[in-house]
Amino acid sequence: MLHKPNSHLLRRGRYSEPGRAYLVTAVVYQRRPVFADLYLGRLLVAELKRAHDLGLVNSLAWVIMPDHLHWLFELRDATLPEVMKRVKSCSTLAINRARRTHGAFWQYGYHDRAVRADEDLIKAARYIIANPLRAGLVEHVGDYSLWDAAWL
Repeated sequence: MLHKPNSHLLRRGRYSEPGRAYLVTAVVYQRRPVFADLYLGRLLVAELKRAHDLGLVNSLAWVIMPDHLHWLFELRDATLPEVMKRVKSCSTLAINRARRTHGAFWQYGYHDRAVRADEDLIKAARYIIANPLRAGLVEHVGDYSLWDAAWL
């Protein structure tokens, strides 16, 4: 059984509102830097794109860091837990298959924050996209492969 300290706190006050923008962070189990492998990162990208193409979300911006994901999206035809369960489970299957492994891939739960209507979504997207710069992974955003934003 996986140890889930304080995971119950991640769900407290969670509410899914269609049309609302959410900033979500999901972390790889034991913070393993598996997305340093571009191919594995692209498998996660495919799942983000699938959620967008199915109309579950309107994906606004994302960055896949070596050991976690930041994703800004507008909720459409699903609840927040449904979207995250789908993306995390489908990406786990694809990534475990590619690595010829099995078992937990993501840490239990995820962090989410509803973006208020008066907040600037473009500022939030820029903050997300700048993560590789702040982490010292690259000197220019364009040098990092695992990100996208609707406006940039």
